[in-house]
Amino acid sequence: MASEDWVPPTVDTSVPSMARTYDFMLGGGHNFAVDRAVGDQISRAMPGLPQAARVNRTFLGRVVRFMTDQGIRQFLDIGSGIPTVSNVHEVAQEIDPACRVVYVDRDPVAVAHSELMLTGNSRAAIIQADMRDPEAILAHPDTRRLLDFGQPVGLLMLLMLHWIPDDSDPLALMARYRDALPDGSYLAITHVTGDHQGDNLTEATEAIKRSRSPDQVTLRTHAQITGLFTGFDLVEPGLVGCGEWRPRGPADISDEPEMNMLVYAGVGVKQPRNDQE
Repeated sequence: MASEDWVPPTVDTSVPSMARTYDFMLGGGHNFAVDRAVGDQISRAMPGLPQAARVNRTFLGRVVRFMTDQGIRQFLDIGSGIPTVSNVHEVAQEIDPACRVVYVDRDPVAVAHSELMLTGNSRAAIIQADMRDPEAILAHPDTRRLLDFGQPVGLLMLLMLHWIPDDSDPLALMARYRDALPDGSYLAITHVTGDHQGDNLTEATEAIKRSRSPDQVTLRTHAQITGLFTGFDLVEPGLVGCGEWRPRGPADISDEPEMNMLVYAGVGVKQPRNDQE
């Protein structure tokens, strides 16, 4: 068994984390037996789930390239997770080394490994925070150091908002982030949906409930997820299955059609509004 000396002292390795389970789905090594057990259970319910995780990851690269093509040079990635290949700063800074990135995650393992990855990179930082506290994230010294809110920002919330229950009022949360962003900013969201799934997804979400994880899925419909883009204009092709958002080739799409539709993906731009409208 590999040494776990890297585990932050505050981590309870008997309780699964969905950030670490996602890392397991992507073939990463920063997860524990309890995370792998949950991952195995939900994969048995939905055998194509690792492909859905891969499709989401390739979307990240496409959307960062899209935003840089629109002139975005600063990014706020909330719910960034455990680092793997093609992270936001790697994609963006390969295009323009001047790009700046702030990562945010509440999982201490994700934060610890992000700190190691970012050592020596003065244009990127990781903050440990909960997305339900926008003011703390936006006012954090690293955010203020790296991001200029007088210029457009690329805000990413990938596989993040389905962990926010309705009683936390995600629409109000999104409004607080939207109001902090200048015109010309972009928002990217990926979100699990039950619109195209059946009993297998129910079985997978039940496995998460039984796991005692503090992270629990709230499935939302196409209309509900579209509502999270209030104040942004969706760019083409709109809110679609993750594998259908501007794929560049076979590597961006699962060969299991339902896994391309397990997660909706969309990108919106904040346009100037006429106060008289």
